[in-house]
Amino acid sequence: MWFWCRFINGIKNDIQKALKQLGIECEVENTDINSARGADCDCIFTSQELLNELKGTCNVDVYPVKKYMDLAEVTEVVQTFLSDKNDKK
Repeated sequence: MWFWCRFINGIKNDIQKALKQLGIECEVENTDINSARGADCDCIFTSQELLNELKGTCNVDVYPVKKYMDLAEVTEVVQTFLSDKNDKK
């Protein structure tokens, strides 16, 4: 499985670690909030604080991470995205 995600607020390393643990290949890119709104990607991971600014203004699903230094939580959010993606098939 391959997908492309964008994120805001410096969680790139933990997103990559979570994906690696799950055996998933992904291109992960950092972006700013304005670029995220028009992003051509599979999903966006962001902080809880920016969720309301992004929700409804993006072309893709937005997933908030409350404690983005917590690898277990980041992995859980990534798994939620994967589950949602499978449900849409």
